[in-house]
Amino acid sequence: MQRTPVIEVDRIRTRFGTAVVHDDVSLAVFRGEIFALVGASGCGKSTLLRELILLQAPESGSIRVFGQDIVGLTDEQALPFRRRWGVMFERGALFNSLTVTQNITAVLDEHADLSPALAAEVASLKIALTGLPPDAGPKYPSELSGGMRKRAALARALALDPELLFLDEPTAGLDPLSASGLDELVRDLRDSLGLTIVMVTHDLDLLWRAADRVGVLDRGRMQGIGTMTELSHSGHPLIREYFYGPRGRAAQEQAAKRT
Repeated sequence: MQRTPVIEVDRIRTRFGTAVVHDDVSLAVFRGEIFALVGASGCGKSTLLRELILLQAPESGSIRVFGQDIVGLTDEQALPFRRRWGVMFERGALFNSLTVTQNITAVLDEHADLSPALAAEVASLKIALTGLPPDAGPKYPSELSGGMRKRAALARALALDPELLFLDEPTAGLDPLSASGLDELVRDLRDSLGLTIVMVTHDLDLLWRAADRVGVLDRGRMQGIGTMTELSHSGHPLIREYFYGPRGRAAQEQAAKRT
């Protein structure tokens, strides 16, 4: 069955001064899948995410999203794309001076022509969709637990009903129980809303439980792309160490118990 690419990265090269971050990196993300980017700290995965969401541009190569090249777009040209995707940043990036509801309605006020009452209703729906209790809406981020802040940031990322969702370290800093709940939520949202999801993560449990395919970045290049099972049996020394070391085996065993 032919799969439809939502993102196509073709031979991008990224450099900061003399430091080469990406050297001939290519990948494709297909509609409806959960694709994860992994690798050691400093390997360039967060830089790649920033390039995908138009916060910076590679030195060369192309990035196509929804079939169109986005490299070099102006802010005005980028706006239609940004309305079709949502981003959950690692630390949430919530406005601390706004309530959870106001954080969501701020996005709606900027991009959608809704009355205040309808915007508040949409915000309530997004809050419920991410598993937050109704009383989370009037609270400020500082009044929420770490897990609830992650869900609030996710609710804001879903404000405009995106087709494409980017998650930057969605489980970082969470206790195992909160992280496990977010694993399930990611898959449930993909299945119920038909989302395509790209996430950057170090969380092996999240990879086994949620990712359809994984891309491994190292030394500026994509060292392998495949399912977790395929990568855990890879002959590449770095990939095998990453996915089939003690922590990787433990995460695989836990995932097997849940199926």
